[in-house]
Amino acid sequence: MDNRWKSLTPEERYIILQKGTEPPFTGQYNDHFHTGIYHCKQCEAALYRSDDKFSSHCGWPSFDAEITGAVYREVDADGRRIEIVCASCRGHLGHVFEGEQMTEKNTRHCVNSLSMRFVPED
Repeated sequence: MDNRWKSLTPEERYIILQKGTEPPFTGQYNDHFHTGIYHCKQCEAALYRSDDKFSSHCGWPSFDAEITGAVYREVDADGRRIEIVCASCRGHLGHVFEGEQMTEKNTRHCVNSLSMRFVPED
């Protein structure tokens, strides 16, 4: 991996590189519902469209779909959850949950705000 991580804050490095989790209800994008695209904080790859964001009341930004090919799923180290990472740089985003019946797509990407950067639509 290149040195993109050097531009990250210590908190962002903890989340993205060490697979940490920010405290619930503290992220800047938890209650953020503007039109645009959410990008990976580490490599700038486009991850999520604002049209796929919904309020799950879980404490983290939630999306029921990713931009095709942008997010990679893998079994978490604990073996119980599915971790989601940026498909481009493998930076940790959060976890994905299915079967909760929160949206018609029946999927919830629970993403750390610190893993993303929002780019508003012009």
